[in-house]
Amino acid sequence: MNVSRIAVAGGVAASTVLLLAGPAFAHVGVQPVGEAAKGGYATVNFKVPNERDDASTVKLEVSFPTDHPLASVSPQPVDGWKIDVTRSKLAKPLEVHGKKINEAVSKVTWTAEGDGIEAGFFQQFPLSLGQLPEDADQLVFKALQTYSNKEVVRWIEEPAEGGEEPANPAPVLALTAPAEGGHGAAAADDDKSGEAAEAKEATASEESASSSNSDSTARVLGIVGIVVGVAGVAFGVLAGRRRSA
Repeated sequence: MNVSRIAVAGGVAASTVLLLAGPAFAHVGVQPVGEAAKGGYATVNFKVPNERDDASTVKLEVSFPTDHPLASVSPQPVDGWKIDVTRSKLAKPLEVHGKKINEAVSKVTWTAEGDGIEAGFFQQFPLSLGQLPEDADQLVFKALQTYSNKEVVRWIEEPAEGGEEPANPAPVLALTAPAEGGHGAAAADDDKSGEAAEAKEATASEESASSSNSDSTARVLGIVGIVVGVAGVAFGVLAGRRRSA
């Protein structure tokens, strides 16, 4: 009897833990493909699970941080979804690769053209982002998830440092340390590669010219040898005739 009560109590406790833990793992999130290094470019996936049993997700709206605007945002096509990119004027222009950027992407919206994300499924929405800020450890995106029953879930609460995760946390992209050398190193590597290619091409040209000169010399010597040989034969024939006479 005691064993049965313990088993029932344990089952109830386990179910309670699962119910409490479920929402924490079911929110809209963002993860990089590889790393998202400061000052660089990255491909990220916004992962959207469907949390409703009686409705499907038909729209996702992701707003971009205004304190760290991104000059380059390129969505990857997703089958069955229409993509709209909204740009806004910047209060302070950005300078990217020596050019001034006066506007940046402020929101990307995915709208289902069919059933959307059905119960028990999730969908990933890829984006290419850049140039990532060098003076931040993370980027916070605010997302709105709309269901087919018109319900809108607002994933906009920023997590407090060292505190508990909020009920509807906003997607957070963690930024890693910048790659060694950054873009400058990459450019230097490209320059070195270009110089090495030019040197190799020049060496190949010299070898080709040298080979061509060698072939020409060999041909001349061959012709001279033939002429000398013919002259020798002719001289021998004439000498033989003189002796016979």
